[in-house]
Amino acid sequence: MLDDLDFSVIWGNLDFLIEGLGLSLWLTFLAICAGLVFGTLLALCRLSSIGPLSFIAATYVNFLRSMPLILVIFWLYFLVPVMTGQPVGTFYSVLIAFAMFESAYFCEIIRAGIQSVKKGQVYAGEALGMTYKQNMQYIILPQAFRNMIPILMTQAIVLFQDTALVYVVGLADFFVVANRIAIIEGRLIEVYIFVALVYFILCLLATLVVRNLQRKYSL
Repeated sequence: MLDDLDFSVIWGNLDFLIEGLGLSLWLTFLAICAGLVFGTLLALCRLSSIGPLSFIAATYVNFLRSMPLILVIFWLYFLVPVMTGQPVGTFYSVLIAFAMFESAYFCEIIRAGIQSVKKGQVYAGEALGMTYKQNMQYIILPQAFRNMIPILMTQAIVLFQDTALVYVVGLADFFVVANRIAIIEGRLIEVYIFVALVYFILCLLATLVVRNLQRKYSL
């Protein structure tokens, strides 16, 4: 069986595979950026002394974290156009779904990072006459993000792996393109081995980066 393997199918369709991989990486990057911004706002809301604000943020986070990501993708792709009468588009519906979903996880990571900063740092900023915003901007958040970098990177790796779920709406990411090539060319084993190797290598490299950051930023 192994003698029948022909990996020339990979080289013959390499341009399509690279294009699909680029889309997966671009989607991951945009979802991380949006998730970090919204997740930071959610974390600040959860830590707020304003009860309703904290409750709304906590409800959003707990609700999204209890949902499977594939269901959130379905919501944005199928239900929102039905409810609003306006099509969102495949890429943007998937991007919004990923951003909404990941922001809930980033929120908890960022909240834990903020709480990991010693109270003495907060009191020192207040003693210097800093406002809450200044204290967060110059003292708390820089230290919190330093503590959070490794786990944020780990979550980013998980997000990259989860991009394969876009096959449910037909977005031509790396996995979808590879699957189409495998079916058309009739070379499922070769293509799936290649896909597994690409995911393995990229995730391994990212994991090594996380370990390096853990050693570099450990306090």
